[in-house]
Amino acid sequence: MSTADPISDYIIAPDPERAGLTRAVDGIDQSGASGRVNVVEERPLTIFLNSREIVTAMTIGDYPEYLALGFLRNQGMLSDAETVIGVEYDDDLDVVVVRTEVETDYEEKLSKKTRTSGCAVGTVFGDIMEGLEDVRLPEATLRTSWLYTLSAKINRTPSLYLEAGAIHGTVLCEGDRPLVYMEDVGRHNAVDKIAGWMRAEGISGDDKILYTTGRLTSEMVIKTALMGIPILASRSGFTAWGVEIAQQVGLTLIGRMRGKRFTCLSGSERLIWDADPAAADEEDPRHRRKSARV
Repeated sequence: MSTADPISDYIIAPDPERAGLTRAVDGIDQSGASGRVNVVEERPLTIFLNSREIVTAMTIGDYPEYLALGFLRNQGMLSDAETVIGVEYDDDLDVVVVRTEVETDYEEKLSKKTRTSGCAVGTVFGDIMEGLEDVRLPEATLRTSWLYTLSAKINRTPSLYLEAGAIHGTVLCEGDRPLVYMEDVGRHNAVDKIAGWMRAEGISGDDKILYTTGRLTSEMVIKTALMGIPILASRSGFTAWGVEIAQQVGLTLIGRMRGKRFTCLSGSERLIWDADPAAADEEDPRHRRKSARV
C-alpha cells in the first residue's frame, strides 16, 4: 500500500505547527540533563446556545465553532431540523455562541449533568441514552483492506500527538480515505469537532467510518451512533458497556487495531475479508501511541 504522502487525502489534516497549540517548557530528564519540551496548551471554551450558557470545556483551542456545534448536536440540544443562523467565537473571552432561528430551552437537561470516563473530564448529560432507540444505522460494508490502509495512513500523518503527546485524535474516513482529522486533550472533544464539521457541511454519516485513538467507551459508541456513522474503529480497547450499546444499536465496533491485528466485538456482518493480515505492514515503533500498550 502506498503511504508516501499521508496528508494528500485529507480535507482537514492536523497542523502541529499552528501557533498557540503548544508551548516550549524547560525541564530536566532522568539523567539530570536540561532541555526544552513542547507541551500541549489547554484552555477553557465556554459554549452558549443563544443566551444560555451550556458548558465550559477544556480544549486545545482550534476549531471552536465546530466543537460547539458538535457538542450541542451530540447532546441532543441541536437537532438537524433546527436552523443555525450564526456561530460567533470571541477569542479574547474564549466564548462561542451558537444562535438558532428559534429559541430553545434545555433547563431539565442541564440539571442532569454527568461526568464521563474520558480524558480531560468530559461532560455529558444524565439522559445520554435518549434518542438511541430511534437510531437505525445503515447496512454499510467494511473491507478489511480499508482498515490496514487507514491505520498506515493515519499513523504516518504528522500530528500534534507526534509533536507533543498528551492528545487524542479522531478521524472521519470514507472507504480507505481519511477525510477530517481532529485532535484534542479529550477524545470526546475531537469527536464533537468532527460532528460539528459534518453538520456545518451537511455531510451524512451513512458511508463513513470513525477512527479514534481512544478507548471504546459507552460515550464514544453513543456519539458515533447518534452521528449516524455505522462503523467505529480504535487503536485502543473496549469497555463492556460500550460493547453492549454497540450490539444494541447495530454498530460495527473494531478495537485493538494496530499493525496486522484488530478485534471486532460487534457488527461483524459488515466485514468483507479481502486482505491477508500477513501482507499488512508492521507498525513502526516511532508511530505507536500509548494506547498501543493498553
